[in-house]
Amino acid sequence: MRTGDTNQKNGTAGRSRRDVVRATALVALVGATGSLTGCGLFDNEPDPPPAPDPLAPLIGGALDLAARYEAAIAAFPELDGPLRPVAEAHRAHAAELARVTGTALPSATVAPSTSAGDPGAGTAATALGQLREAEQQGREAAAKACTEAPANRSALVGSITAARASHLEVLR
Repeated sequence: MRTGDTNQKNGTAGRSRRDVVRATALVALVGATGSLTGCGLFDNEPDPPPAPDPLAPLIGGALDLAARYEAAIAAFPELDGPLRPVAEAHRAHAAELARVTGTALPSATVAPSTSAGDPGAGTAATALGQLREAEQQGREAAAKACTEAPANRSALVGSITAARASHLEVLR
């Protein structure tokens, strides 16, 4: 009996060096012919990038809302008192969401989207109405994300949703 064919102490079958070489050659041959490329074991393609975190859109939304508030404050300085804490809350939400998702915050200040109009055009009441509409949309997006978020993130998203609801009260 050749050494390595059987392990006589425990009776299990062993592998000879020849068997190991044959198996290695077979694996190399299959990899070279591409027969196993469907499983991704031997292809040289890079791994696909990971899917974006489902909470990432809330980061952009929070930064957009903060920028809208800051634009309204710049246009109507008399709104600084009630609106500044709301803008800061949105920036804090974006920072916490970025921390939880491992997403980097943009280095530049986000300009508010133009869908709600220019807060500087018109009156302070018009600017507050535009903010109210944007805040309502943001609250709805956060509420939807809360229902879809994993349990370990739903508390954070739920508190952001509640904060956005309270911001609507500031805008009355």
